[in-house]
Amino acid sequence: MRNTLFLFYFLVIYAIAQLLWWGYMWFSLEPNRKGMIIGEGMIFLLIFLVGALKLKNHFKKEHENQKQQENFLLAITHELKSPLASVKLNIQTIMKRDLDREKQHLLLSNSLKDVERLDDLVENILLVTKLESKSFNLPREEFNFTALIEKITARMQEHACSSQVIKTSLKPDVFLYADKFAISIVVTNLIENAIKYSPPCAHVNVVLQDRGGNLTFSVSDHGEGIAVEEKKLIFNKFYRVGNESTRTKKGTGLGLFVVKTVLQKHNAQIKVMDNTPSGSIFEITFDNNRHAS
Repeated sequence: MRNTLFLFYFLVIYAIAQLLWWGYMWFSLEPNRKGMIIGEGMIFLLIFLVGALKLKNHFKKEHENQKQQENFLLAITHELKSPLASVKLNIQTIMKRDLDREKQHLLLSNSLKDVERLDDLVENILLVTKLESKSFNLPREEFNFTALIEKITARMQEHACSSQVIKTSLKPDVFLYADKFAISIVVTNLIENAIKYSPPCAHVNVVLQDRGGNLTFSVSDHGEGIAVEEKKLIFNKFYRVGNESTRTKKGTGLGLFVVKTVLQKHNAQIKVMDNTPSGSIFEITFDNNRHAS
């Protein structure tokens, strides 16, 4: 922003100086110098127009970023207030009413689900802050990637629709040398998105396999899918699929940004493909030197 303002003020000062100089040239010098004045004028106008265009594009980008941040603040406020209000209501119901054990268990289970939503949200925000710090390095260790995926899918299945099935096909005992915490957030975000954008009680497939020495992890759903023009944008910070005024899905626009950034720091690749007959597939490929089985 500072560089843009410097360029803007420079162009204004230069424009004023050129106008004064042209005025002097027109009135003081001989007519045969008018060609040179016109030539300088054309160059000046070209430079001015290029600078003005750059300024316009920069301010447009700044406006879009500001709008995205405003939408993020609105989304994060809703994401925080909604589960907190639910937990508060459930606790108040348990305290004020004489409920049987089964109903208490149901309310407590729903409260736990909301608390886990809050926990995932906070972890995403904290990780974004760390990832954007130039001095931060992801701590790495060797861990059982298969077991980690099983743990996450079991937790998410527990709170999913009763007839919704998270189908897993996992190569046993695959070990990964990476940041366990960051990778767990990657897995959680991808599965959570698949559930969120799928029809009620639809199946979500989670696959871990070895393809010719390359470890691949994929999550596929049967939702509406992602338009071609949006596939290049969904990993941008604060970006969310669809129109902001008509969107009904919850989210902050940080999940896939975290996924992409974490994977880049692990030299892993992610791509988005269309599923058949509908939906999307997010597939991660890890460097074959980064894992052992």
